[in-house]
Amino acid sequence: MLVVPATKCNFDSQAFNSQTGISGTQEDNILWIAMAGTHQVWALMLEGGKLPKGSDLKKGVCLRFAGSGNEENRNNAYPHKAGFAQPSGLSLAPEEPWNCLFVADSESSTVRTISLKDGAVKHLVGGERDPLNLFAFGDVDGAGINAKLQHPLGVTWDKKRKLLYVADSYNHKIKVVDPKMKNCATLAGTGEAGNVIGSSFTQSTFNEPGGLCVEENGRLMYVADTNNHQIKVLDLETKILSMLPILNPEVCDVPDNLPRKKDKTKNLPKLPKSAPNIQLPSLTVAPGQTIQFLLKLTLPPDSKLNEEAPNSWFITAEGKVPVLLHQLNRSSILKEHMEHVRMVYNWSGLILAIVAILTLEITMPIT
Repeated sequence: MLVVPATKCNFDSQAFNSQTGISGTQEDNILWIAMAGTHQVWALMLEGGKLPKGSDLKKGVCLRFAGSGNEENRNNAYPHKAGFAQPSGLSLAPEEPWNCLFVADSESSTVRTISLKDGAVKHLVGGERDPLNLFAFGDVDGAGINAKLQHPLGVTWDKKRKLLYVADSYNHKIKVVDPKMKNCATLAGTGEAGNVIGSSFTQSTFNEPGGLCVEENGRLMYVADTNNHQIKVLDLETKILSMLPILNPEVCDVPDNLPRKKDKTKNLPKLPKSAPNIQLPSLTVAPGQTIQFLLKLTLPPDSKLNEEAPNSWFITAEGKVPVLLHQLNRSSILKEHMEHVRMVYNWSGLILAIVAILTLEITMPIT
C-alpha cells in the first residue's frame, strides 16, 4: 500500500485537469497521476529524485511525464510525443521484465504501457493502428490489436500471477491480460449490465465496473461496481464472487440488550447420515440483489432419481433460521433432460450465511 506523505507543494501554481487515477510505490517515491482532462500522465515527486532519462527534481515537483496533450491513440518512443485519450487507470509493475506503468486509456479503448526505463509508450491490447481512430471498440477476447475493449477505466497488476486485470467498463466485464503474450480474455461478467452473483465469474454480472485492486498476497481482487454502488470481491483462487459488506455503524449498531432469536434448528429437515452436507462460503446480499445458484446433477450411467424420495434444498441465515424452503421433484430437476437447473431469487434483507443441502436417492435398474 502506498501512503502519500504531506508535501509542501505550491499547487496554486500547478493546475490539475480531471485527474482520474494514481499509482505508486513507497520505494520509488513517485506518485503517478492519470490526467484525463489533458490526456497525459504526470509525476509528483514525493521525495527528491529523477524520472527516467530526466534531471534531478526536488521534492514536491509535479510535471508531465507522458502525453502530448492531443487526444489520440499514438505510441512513441518519446513520451512527450505519444498521445492518450482520457487515460483513467494506472497500475505499476516495477519488477523485471516489465518495469512499466500500465495505463487504461478510456477513449481509445486500449491498455498501454509506459516504460520506466526510457518513457517509451507502447500498445498492449485493444484499439487499432490508426492513432486518430478512437472508435475501435468492442467486446472481443484475443491478442494485441485483435482484442477489443470498450472504455476501460481501471487496471491492477497481479504480481503473484504476473497478470493484469482490466475493468472493461462499458462491456460490464473484468478482463485479464497476459502482458507476455499480449492476450486478453474475459475473467468475469456476461457482457450484460446487472447485479447477479452467479455460481461462477462468467455467470455473474456487473454494471460499469470502474476501479479494481488486487490485495498484497494476490488472493482477492476488489472491484468498484459503479452503477450497483457496491464493492465486489473476486477470490482468484476459489473463483468465488461475493459482495464486500459496508455497514454504517450509526445505522447498523444493535444494542446488546436486545432479545436474541431462538435457535430454530429443529425446523430444519433431517438428512440421512449418508447424505452430503455442503456448506458454501458466507455471502452478504444487498436489498434487491439477485443471487444465482447453479445446481448440477451428475448421475451414474443407467441410473435415475427415485420419484418417491423427497429432494430438497434450503438456505439459512444467522442462527440457522430457514429463509427459504423449496421441494424439488424429479420433473422439476430433470425437466426436458436438462443437466443444469438455475434457481434465481431476490432477497430484501441481509443474509449472513448460506447452506445448500441436496438429498438425492438413486435407484439403480435391476438387470
